[in-house]
Amino acid sequence: MNESSMPAREAALALTQRLMAAGHQALFAGGCVRDRLMGIEPKDYDIATSAVPSEVLALFPGSNEVGAHFGVVIAKSEGHHVEIATFRTDGSYRDGRRPDAVTFSTPEHDAKRRDFTINGLFEHPETGEIIDHVGGRADLDAGVIRAIGDPRQRFSEDALRLLRAVRFAAKLGFRIDPATDAALKSCAPMLARISPERIRDEFSRILTSSRRRNGVEHLVETGLIHHVVPEVIPMIDCGQPPEWHPEGDVFTHTMIMLDMLDAHAPLDLCLAVLLHDIAKPPCRTVEPATGRIRFNGHDATGAVMAEAILRRLRYPNDLTADVTAMVARHMQFMNVTKMRVAKLKRFMAAPTFPREMELHRVDCGSSNGLTDNYEFLLAKESEFSAEPLIPAPLVTGRDLIDLGLEPGPRFKELLDAVQSEQLEGRIHDRRAALEFLQALLH
Repeated sequence: MNESSMPAREAALALTQRLMAAGHQALFAGGCVRDRLMGIEPKDYDIATSAVPSEVLALFPGSNEVGAHFGVVIAKSEGHHVEIATFRTDGSYRDGRRPDAVTFSTPEHDAKRRDFTINGLFEHPETGEIIDHVGGRADLDAGVIRAIGDPRQRFSEDALRLLRAVRFAAKLGFRIDPATDAALKSCAPMLARISPERIRDEFSRILTSSRRRNGVEHLVETGLIHHVVPEVIPMIDCGQPPEWHPEGDVFTHTMIMLDMLDAHAPLDLCLAVLLHDIAKPPCRTVEPATGRIRFNGHDATGAVMAEAILRRLRYPNDLTADVTAMVARHMQFMNVTKMRVAKLKRFMAAPTFPREMELHRVDCGSSNGLTDNYEFLLAKESEFSAEPLIPAPLVTGRDLIDLGLEPGPRFKELLDAVQSEQLEGRIHDRRAALEFLQALLH
């Protein structure tokens, strides 16, 4: 049987049946229960059981024991990896991430050590009965994110839960319980103890959720943004020329753009939208005589800032390069109608261009509403679609050497000149390209 042929629920059910046949209690737990109750097909299933890790490992030889100290074993069933965790009560969290020790316990105690009530639900795998020790069913029906027990204690155990609260609210469209929300604000400094990689992963999930604007705004309202992307703060109340930006300040403009993106927009595009005007506050000037507001160089400075932010959060190099390129190039769209064909084709040939088009669309749509350049580029995409934007070169460096040139910086200049003629449609074959080279050299 291949790895995708059995549904995740059936694969997890097979594991619970073996546990129960051996005399153990076994329940579906956490997010899979929450999602099913919301009508969302769970991508994976977690199992909570009365079996201790040694008993789980005896039943499922070859399972992953990495989390056995905390009562967690990863078992494989028909191509699916399923987390099986022993019912437990956690001790103190001195590192702000993992308990120093765990005590194996009961379903009720296990539920009460979890983060939010909607994630503290259990389901009997065979009957579908929901077992709720924390009021999660009522909060799920009411659309509320509520910490289990004392919110400050839950957040002190693992400060990443601060971002998880915002992420669940943005993903599910829920509101955060007032007491939990107040704890988000008072506990925000705890995020300083969390690694950049863990912050990055939760922040990425917030940015790619369908309500990403609400998520970012909540990070700002709670002060959590200071420990994620503090460079966003100066965007608030950073005034813009009203004739070009009637929507308001830089932060408002950026939030509207995030809202306009497709629900499934990729991470690099979401980051580029968030960061495209990140340098407007430090680049802002006002002409004394006219009161005119300018942001000269904010695209180039923004690319530098974006790269620094993404590296600080440990984003992959390729994603960092793509986002930085999009930020650096976003102002070039205003000049596309004036570009020579060769320059325009090179501009459109960039691998990030499709996402840049979407960035430009929401940039204009959230401000002045002008779509001339966007429509011009759509027409050019259609016009150029019959052949590659950048065709195979007609001449190479080998040809330049054969003509007696020594390799050096001039090679690129000459080859670019030939390519420009080719892109402009004035040269169509190798013979004409060589003749053009000869003319350039003599």
